[in-house]
Amino acid sequence: MPRTKQILKLSPIALVLFTAICVQANVVLPDVISSGMVLQRDHRIPIWGKADAGETVKVTFGKQTKQATADQSGKWMVQLSPLRANATPATMTIEGKNKLELTDILVGEVWLVAGQSNMQRLLSETDNGAAAMAAANHPQLRLFNVSRAVAFKRAKPPLAAWAACTPESVKEFSAAGYYFAVELQKELKVPVGVINSSYGGSQAEAWTPVEYLLASADLKPTVERTRTWDEERPRVKVQYEEAIAKWREEVDKAKAAGAVPRPSPAVPDALRDYRVAASIYDGMIAPLIPFSIRGAFWYQGESNEARAEQYEILLPVMIGAWRERWGEGDFPFGIIQLPNYRQPNSEPADEAWSHIREAQRRTAQKLAKTGLIVTIDIGEARDIHPKNKLDVGKRMAHWALAEVYSRGLVKSGPVFRNAMPSGTGAEMFVTFDEVGRGLKTRDGGDPKEFAIAGADGKWYWADAKIVGRNQVKVWSASVPKPVAVRYAFNNNPANPNLTNETGIPASPFRSDKWPGPTDGKR
Repeated sequence: MPRTKQILKLSPIALVLFTAICVQANVVLPDVISSGMVLQRDHRIPIWGKADAGETVKVTFGKQTKQATADQSGKWMVQLSPLRANATPATMTIEGKNKLELTDILVGEVWLVAGQSNMQRLLSETDNGAAAMAAANHPQLRLFNVSRAVAFKRAKPPLAAWAACTPESVKEFSAAGYYFAVELQKELKVPVGVINSSYGGSQAEAWTPVEYLLASADLKPTVERTRTWDEERPRVKVQYEEAIAKWREEVDKAKAAGAVPRPSPAVPDALRDYRVAASIYDGMIAPLIPFSIRGAFWYQGESNEARAEQYEILLPVMIGAWRERWGEGDFPFGIIQLPNYRQPNSEPADEAWSHIREAQRRTAQKLAKTGLIVTIDIGEARDIHPKNKLDVGKRMAHWALAEVYSRGLVKSGPVFRNAMPSGTGAEMFVTFDEVGRGLKTRDGGDPKEFAIAGADGKWYWADAKIVGRNQVKVWSASVPKPVAVRYAFNNNPANPNLTNETGIPASPFRSDKWPGPTDGKR
């Protein structure tokens, strides 16, 4: 028997070790650096990976060649100098002990879109989705769809792969992200890459590095809750499995009796690994860093409704953490505000959904290079996942074109600046920014959906009238001395008609800082 056959037969462990050594010797890249990618123009471009400690790695792209030496942990990185936009596919080579060749690389604009189910929503689940997919042939639009299976210490499949936009590749992609990218490419006429990292049902603390949560007394409970779930998980798992077994028996009996079975038991939070603090950040954001991006959009908040006031603390912390970890400064960040949802209220209400919107508005006004994409007019009363994602994407692109690409546009609908009582104290004068050529209403009538309150905190619907270019006068016979004003501050306002030349609605707002329905909940 030949000796090689004896070795293979008698030493499988040696064969495995030899294979591992060979693999270890190879230069390895993160999934986001791969063929078909778009590199961000006009930025320094990090290219990084793993190799043997001390190994020299050389990266060549166009006329640039950069090299680095892997550190003791095998990590290496080079920085390519800024590049101009280029729609002609190019090749990059990475050489160490092995040689990698990445092809079909474009240079243009790269954006991250992230959030929960409304960002995750597919084209097929939206208005005119089938027609949009059929027409989705955009060779210079590239998609990177981060796998939701990568997080939570599960076996790690590839994070994703870059793909040119086709009817096939767009099937599993974010509808809002797709419509944004198409609009952006149409206006800029350069290649566009979009990275979609979204997870339905997720909470913002799962997208935030744990160190940042622990650094805040208001956010630390989100981590402590996770640790409690870790302790409870074995017991809760048994209880849940028993509940499911019992429910299945009930379903069988109900079907036999021709009855409708009750819904299945809800999955306990202790078993929802995507609710664990920092879990999605670790699995779906950190692996992307420091891939150079122009900016990001965030469409989330629904799952934090029960702690709306805390969200005003959490959201800025999350944004700041991403910016700090990426190391690109205050990159542009667009917050997609929650839409109108649930049944309209006949009287002014004070509900958590409205306070999430307020947290989003205040965050956008407080942080540099942060915008608010208002959707208060395109939601659905009975569906938390409204099907109109085309207008969401267009408004995302509008803000980016105005804020980031200096297209001379008014950035958004009117934005609340302040509210002051009149000289007599009988009226409130509300002043707005981002009014363009002046405030107006979409239906030509007076502004609707204003409410005012006196010092007793009781809210009443109010009359309103546009006075001057950037002010609205608000009053009510029921409130002789108003001290606070709100606009469209209900779950589903009936007619939020205040706008400007963009046609985008003014954001809901409140001038007061009175405690809300979830105040103090952590």
